[in-house]
Amino acid sequence: MTIPAIGAITAAAPALATPPALDAGAAGPVGSSGTDFGAALGRGLEQLQQVQGKADNLAVQAAAGTLADPAEYMIASTQASLATQLTVAVRNKALDAFNEIMRMQA
Repeated sequence: MTIPAIGAITAAAPALATPPALDAGAAGPVGSSGTDFGAALGRGLEQLQQVQGKADNLAVQAAAGTLADPAEYMIASTQASLATQLTVAVRNKALDAFNEIMRMQA
């Protein structure tokens, strides 16, 4: 049984605007070795760290009173929160899928 490539599934889905900080970047077609998926996952986690770091830096500036626009911190904080929620949801789904595969009979 073969599983269709992720690119084929996402090509059929409507395109949604993604903030540049959360953009997964250009990923090639999924190869048989899974290295493309692993690389995309790694890039996603790196971008999550960048978004969290930006929110942390702006929080320090806001606490110190050096932040000119408090809305900038609120936007970064919301982006970081949403990115974290998405990452946790993807992890949970991946664990559910793994557990379901492990319960299958050979």
